[in-house]
Amino acid sequence: MAPTVLHLRSETKPLEHRSALTPATTSDLIKAGYVVNVERSPERIFDDAEFEAVGATLLPEGSWVDAPKEHIIVGLKELEEKECKYQSLLSTCTFNKQQAGWENVLARFPRGGGTLLDLEFLVDDRGRRVAAFGFHAGFAGAALALEVWAWQLSHSEPFPGVKSYPNEDALITNVSRVLNEGAKNAGHMPRVIVIGALGRCGSGAVAALRKAGVPEDKIVKWDMAETAIGGPFKEITDSDIFVNCIYLTSKIPNFVNLESLQVPDRKLSVVCDVSADTTSPFTPVPIYTVATTFNKPTVPVDGLKSGPALSVISIDHLPSLLPREASEAFSHDLLPHLLTLNDRQNSPVWTRAEELFKKVATLPASALKN
Repeated sequence: MAPTVLHLRSETKPLEHRSALTPATTSDLIKAGYVVNVERSPERIFDDAEFEAVGATLLPEGSWVDAPKEHIIVGLKELEEKECKYQSLLSTCTFNKQQAGWENVLARFPRGGGTLLDLEFLVDDRGRRVAAFGFHAGFAGAALALEVWAWQLSHSEPFPGVKSYPNEDALITNVSRVLNEGAKNAGHMPRVIVIGALGRCGSGAVAALRKAGVPEDKIVKWDMAETAIGGPFKEITDSDIFVNCIYLTSKIPNFVNLESLQVPDRKLSVVCDVSADTTSPFTPVPIYTVATTFNKPTVPVDGLKSGPALSVISIDHLPSLLPREASEAFSHDLLPHLLTLNDRQNSPVWTRAEELFKKVATLPASALKN
């Protein structure tokens, strides 16, 4: 039996430095008998030589489109809508179904006899994702929110663009420094409320706040029990920073809205919507409509009659602020399931993902657009 061949493609999304495979997990896969091909990448946080050193074969960037049908393409972000030989691929890559034209890209797979196994929908028997970037999304979002809070205290212009950090220590060192400067300007440390604090994302947010130096009594940790009565919540406008770590698939009362922000004693000046559900009808934070980016990390909330200026962070790939640690954690969790690809028909994780693909990919175009 021929060995399973994995092909790690180079990501094409701007400023995306993460990787679904790392040199460590690549080494483990090769030791288990897999062949791993890795496209050269100018953006990936790991050097090409790190993969080559553990036995991977380096290939030109973008070569996945001509890979043999039996190779499994591994990637993270959405595919481009350009013409590709999807008929030759079994693709395991997270596909953002909010992307314009996604239904056209997805439809090519069944037409060509290929399969798209979406990493976002690899779930265990309880429906929980087996590998996710949630912890580092919350970690990066909370850290960035602290930086924005401190910036606003001494600047009138918008918070400037940010770049990925080489590691967590570098991020925390910088955030701790600006946080202390901000606390001196404000006369106090910020009060930060995290909603969804018990989940992956919320746990990451709380960890970042603690490591940066926010006192424990200034960190308000809420989850389902605290939000069950329904918002909007004055506890949010009484805080300096609000980090939303809740992803919803149905509507609940808003945590905060434009009306609740009009209170005269509002302290809130920074919102980090880690879920970044900018246009979702289910968002519990309907106070902005613009997705932000690393180049322009914040968007102002307009129409406020009093209180401090309010900025929203709504970056949809926050873990890219810490690409090395985020990739290592994600790939470590994904590895046990990659090691079952040889026998994926007997793996509930993979069979569930394939059943979902078949269900969605065979829907009529009119249904796919809804």
